[in-house]
Order: sequence, then structure tokens, then C-alpha cells
Amino acid sequence: MRVPRLVGRLVGALAGLLALAVVLTGCGTAGGDSGKPSGASGAPSTADRVEPLTPAPTPRLPVSVRSADGRDVTIGGADRIVPLSGSLSEIVFSLGLGDRVVARDITATFEQARRLPVVTRAHDVSAESVLSLRPTLVLAETTTGPAEAIGQIRAAGVPLVVLDPAKKLGDVGTRIDKVAAALGVPAAGAELRERAESRIEAVRQGVPHGKKPRVAFLYLRGSASVYLLGGAGSGADSLIEAAGGVDAGVDSGLKKDFTPITSEALAKAAPDVILVMSKGLDSVGGVDGLLRIPGVGQTPAGLDRRIASVDDGVLLNFGPRTDAVLKSLVEQIHKGGA
Repeated sequence: MRVPRLVGRLVGALAGLLALAVVLTGCGTAGGDSGKPSGASGAPSTADRVEPLTPAPTPRLPVSVRSADGRDVTIGGADRIVPLSGSLSEIVFSLGLGDRVVARDITATFEQARRLPVVTRAHDVSAESVLSLRPTLVLAETTTGPAEAIGQIRAAGVPLVVLDPAKKLGDVGTRIDKVAAALGVPAAGAELRERAESRIEAVRQGVPHGKKPRVAFLYLRGSASVYLLGGAGSGADSLIEAAGGVDAGVDSGLKKDFTPITSEALAKAAPDVILVMSKGLDSVGGVDGLLRIPGVGQTPAGLDRRIASVDDGVLLNFGPRTDAVLKSLVEQIHKGGA
């Protein structure tokens, strides 16, 4: 899981670190603390399953769509679909076409996809593995790579549609529409979009009024020594604001999506709550390990042990389950510390 397209633009070095971080999204190393934040419940248990539309739609093909990389792609069949990200898998399954999916990205961890073979880790696509499954359609994102693997799949004559990654709540409906169009099920896409957006709006209507907590999103991969503070465009900023909080990174002046964590940056952000992905929290040894990262323990959130945790596979997907993510975030950031 969408995670994850956590691509900072801090010159080449940081970009390289982030590529590694995305590869490791599903590979956190637990240790010490169980990883459950004090006073926070994390993402709801229903986040482990998607809710498909019923009855399942029947694709009306062929169709031609414009890929995000500027190519016009004609899709003649959708019997064997390979989505190359957890976020795209979630949409395909939610549209009711999960029985046509033959492989998954490592971030597609929800129950219905869990037994499918893994053919990619976002930035490490195995063209040979994908092609061995004889796909009739491959769905990718602009951050999917390497480019050579994408080229190999296209050279083999397989229709491959690229989508822009989601970065904000407003992208939920757009992504659903584009995937549904590529699958030849636009009516089902409209139905799923309406369901997703109405549920998100229902959660937003229940956001508490009053003082807005300052929330800092920390992207953590302890096994790779990657510790980043989210800023403008991280994706988490959109969720935090919708949940009735203030993104502490953005408010402190961070213009880039991700910046390496420093004590100075954390002091300036001064978060009341720290938001993390669950596997990221595990990878640093749980809450106790998180508080040992320089500067974290000295923030208001660190002193109060106010940590919000959401599952890696759903936090930044901006898909059909984003309402559950938002609801969990609202509950966690507006409750008192431990």
C-alpha cells in the first residue's frame, strides 16, 4: 500500500532515498513497543477489506483512453488485469472486477488481494513477472518504474495505461473515473465515485469544531534510516486539513512535500499530534522508538505521547476507502493524549 508515492523533490539525493522508502513500504521491522500509539486506535479493522459494487459490471470494450504520459491506449480486453500499485488495485476491486486481477503490487495488502502473486514493489517492477501472467491490461502510475520495465511491457503489445498519482481528497473521484473508463465500466465508475465522495462528505460533516490540533506527518523507515517530515503536497496535508487539523509542517513554512527530520524543523512545527503509518512506526520500534528520534520527544506531541497511526495500505491511497481513513484520523487527532 498507496503509499506511498512519497516522492520528495529535495534534489537528487532525497529523491533516491524516497524511491528506496517506497520499495520498503511493506517491510517495516517491529521491535520494542507493539507500535500501537497511546490513546489511538489506528485505522479501523474494515480497512483490511474493500467493498465491491454489486452486481459486478460487465466491461464494454474496446475503448480508447488517454494515458497520463500522453499516449492514446486502446484496450480490447479486461480479463487479466495487473494494477501496479495498491491504490489502483483497490479501485479495480471496488468496481467489482477483482476476479479479473491476476497480480498485485506489494502495497495491495487488503484481504481480497492478499493471495495474488507480487510482481512489483512500486519502483521495482518485474516486466518478466508481469508478462508471464499474460495480462490484457496493465495499470500504472507516473511514479511506477523503472522506465525500462514499462517499456518492455508496452513493447510486448500489452495495453498499459498510466495515471497521475493521487495527492489530495479531490483526486478520489477523478482516479475512480479514469480507472473505470480504462476498464470499460464508466457507469460503475460514476456509482463508485458518488459512494466514495458522499461518504467522505459525511465524515467531514462530523468533524469537531473548536481549536484545531497541529498535526505533523512523519514518514519513517527505520530499516533504511529514512525519517521525513511532511510539508505542502505530501498528501497527508489534505487529510489533516479535512479532519479538522492544521498541518504543522505546512504551517511552519515547509514548501516541499518531504524534508529530512531535524530537531529545529520539529521545534518550529511544534505538533500537538504526530501522524505516522503503522509499519513505519513498527520500523522504529513503536512509540518508544519514535520518541528517541532527535527532536520528536521534545515536541508537544512527544511529551504527551499523542501519536496517530493509520495503516500504510490506505493512508495515502485516496480511493474508495478514504472515508474510513478520514474517520480514523478525526477520532485520533481530536482525542486527548495518554
